[in-house]
Amino acid sequence: MEAEIVQFVAGEESGSSSARLPLGPVVAVLAAVLVIAIVLAITCGAVRIPLESIEACFLHSRPLAPDQQTILLDVRLPRIVAAAMVGASLSLAGLLFQGLFRNPLADPYVIGSSGGAVLGASVGMVLLPQVSWMGFSAIALLAFAGSVATIAIVYSLARVGGTTQVVTLLLAGFAVSTMLSYSSYFVEILDRDYGMGLRVLASWLHGSIGVPRWTQVGVVGLLLLIALPASAVLARRLNTLALGDEYAQQLGVKVESVRIAIIIVGSLFAAVAVSLGGLIGFVGLIVPHLARLVMGPDHLRLLPVTALTGAAFLVLTDTLARTVMAPSELPVGILMALIGGPFFLYLLRRTKRGYGA
Repeated sequence: MEAEIVQFVAGEESGSSSARLPLGPVVAVLAAVLVIAIVLAITCGAVRIPLESIEACFLHSRPLAPDQQTILLDVRLPRIVAAAMVGASLSLAGLLFQGLFRNPLADPYVIGSSGGAVLGASVGMVLLPQVSWMGFSAIALLAFAGSVATIAIVYSLARVGGTTQVVTLLLAGFAVSTMLSYSSYFVEILDRDYGMGLRVLASWLHGSIGVPRWTQVGVVGLLLLIALPASAVLARRLNTLALGDEYAQQLGVKVESVRIAIIIVGSLFAAVAVSLGGLIGFVGLIVPHLARLVMGPDHLRLLPVTALTGAAFLVLTDTLARTVMAPSELPVGILMALIGGPFFLYLLRRTKRGYGA
């Protein structure tokens, strides 16, 4: 039945073809690309670490110079791992929400998590600048909490009579997110630190990976280990939901329960990304869209492809962001907008016939 559903949906997808790329070789290639991106990111930066030195360190146990070792282990590697996790999280959140809403324009922030994150980050920066927990600043902690709380509020507002309408969920998310985003102004005007707090907040709002501690990377990695198996289970349900709620119910799918689970897991991915990288756009929009064009509509096939592509994409983009104007850095969110915006418009141009009524 699953194969028949996927085949039927494939026929309805724009630009779908009878032959799709085999999953195994694609995953192997993407994994190799991710490894190459990580190696490139390690060697590039304001202080260059030669590839020969890294190879000698790992293969022949020759220690790096003390300054190189500090840069590698305490600065670059945690940032690179964080960028990979943020990229994978945003891409998987986008994939889940695009499947849930059956809309290729859905992104990780589609149901309002960004508004709560902005308000939470503003409170953390202005009112609790000295607070931290396990390496996470108040900005990251309250942005995570604000993102999760906002989604809970939006869902409760959209739920009527034991069911949740997709359109109502989208509209409630837009309204609540907008209100919370603009409400952050009343917190920001309390900043009396000559604007330093606002500059830090602005960098976070534009998307900035920064240099996380290994404890932060570990906590986020644990959350992802919880969310990834859940998303694999939900992928099968998304294949069925693609045919409509009524047909899914006839097949025995508890539509409302699945919808709640997708919102929870997708929101966890988005909140994790926000806590490490701020608000980074286009990754969760472009990567699932591109993967679907190449691999077809089967969400089980799309999960590993989307995660690996998103991870490699953001590692490369973050590397470019910290090297293109070295020793200064661009917020990766700005660079992503400059790269992702035109690229997404190109994709829309290529596939515009598929979005006609």
